Amino acid sequence: MKKKIKKEHLETITKQQSELSRILSDIGMLEAQKHAALHSIATLNEDINKVKSELEKEYGKVNIDLSDGSYEPVKELENV
Repeated sequence: MKKKIKKEHLETITKQQSELSRILSDIGMLEAQKHAALHSIATLNEDINKVKSELEKEYGKVNIDLSDGSYEPVKELENV
């Protein structure tokens, strides 16, 4: 006959393992969401750079005030 641990110990261990599995599954889901979010950021940064390039062609190098759309030329620092 096989020796067995007490029923309450088995229940405790089983609950702990189930909780651990659930948490690990949650982490996997969060990592997948993180990957998708990072991909979205990369795509958005590409779009931003395209728009920046188009704006620079039209207006030159400028700083744009996003609150009202006004802009002023970028002041280039001279090498001293």
